[in-house]
Amino acid sequence: MNFYAIKAIYNFEMARTFRTLLQSIISPVISTALYFVVFGSAIGSRMEQIEDIAYGSFIVPGLIMLTVLMQSVSNASFAIYFPKFIGTIYEVLSAPVSYTEIIIGYVGAAATKSFVIGIIILLTANLFVDVKIQHPIMMLFLLALTCISFSLFGFILGIWAKNFEQLNLVPMLILTPLVFLGGSFYSIDMLPPIWQQITMFNPVVYLISGLRWSFFGTADVSITYSLLAIGLFTFVCIAVIGWIFKSGYRLRK
Repeated sequence: MNFYAIKAIYNFEMARTFRTLLQSIISPVISTALYFVVFGSAIGSRMEQIEDIAYGSFIVPGLIMLTVLMQSVSNASFAIYFPKFIGTIYEVLSAPVSYTEIIIGYVGAAATKSFVIGIIILLTANLFVDVKIQHPIMMLFLLALTCISFSLFGFILGIWAKNFEQLNLVPMLILTPLVFLGGSFYSIDMLPPIWQQITMFNPVVYLISGLRWSFFGTADVSITYSLLAIGLFTFVCIAVIGWIFKSGYRLRK
């Protein structure tokens, strides 16, 4: 394992984050803080509790997951797409660096950024609502695993995209609706029976439900199913990336 190569890619991506601190860190945190102001303080104070949890506190895991998913995908996809766009990806591919080391460097940096943003949002939430975490270790584990898995997904998206329009297509038209319809702002039990069954096909439901369980000890879906879902998704992403590098799909062609 060439740790020097991993460190070089990782440090390069993290340095880009610090050069664009306003866009990379501050902007998503402020955007999420506005959700807390509107839904947590303004609307939340007028709503009934959900499962004996204040509404402002109930939406914290969903808002964290919303931002973490979007940031993981966008950071990883742009990190690999931009070298493709300007042609420097061939320098990386021709260097004495394995595919595994390339993936660890790019995905590790994207996951780190998303994880930091998630923690900052969690700390920010305490300024607006009362946040208590029953299972902090599991919360950190689920957050980290989500960051890694969706950074892998973003890496795939960055390789697949042929232009900036395609790069933003999946996050905006697919991922965002899935998060909003995945129980970010409500409990699945509040839906009519038929919609409860349909919602179970939304993979984001299991992520939000798992993170909510780590906060409150209660969730729409068993924590076991949540762990299985995120584990399966991670495995599929790793398998797809392995095939991409093996076949050279949209890397050498």
